[in-house]
Amino acid sequence: MTPASVKPAISIELLNQIDIRVGTIRSVADVPGSDKLMQLRVSFGDHERTIVAGLKQERANPRELEGKQALFVVNLEARKMRGVISEGMLFDIGYGDGVAPVLAVPENPVPDGTRAGRAFAARTTYFLRPSSHALAYFHDTYAE
Repeated sequence: MTPASVKPAISIELLNQIDIRVGTIRSVADVPGSDKLMQLRVSFGDHERTIVAGLKQERANPRELEGKQALFVVNLEARKMRGVISEGMLFDIGYGDGVAPVLAVPENPVPDGTRAGRAFAARTTYFLRPSSHALAYFHDTYAE
């Protein structure tokens, strides 16, 4: 695979508007009439949401995702897809690059609803690659 070109830079203010949180996938069900879409019921600790994602053809058994934690964008406007309202977006790594998709997951279990991104008092630099649906960041070792 040849990595895609890096997209134009965005401001930290724009990135800070995106609310990315860890959620646990409680259930995975078919979206009626769709050969691609699945509806996920996801726990974010204090509430649950329905997230619609195009997983059906990407995985042999999408229901194997039940019980797994993943990253989700939770502040997108709700959108009706095939009659089901989606209340966010699943972060999936690989699809945009033609690689078999995998979930973006925390290294260790964390409480549902935990935010991804700026969590340190020190200087942090972020990279957002929407084409691969992955968020990564690194933390400088000195405080500002």
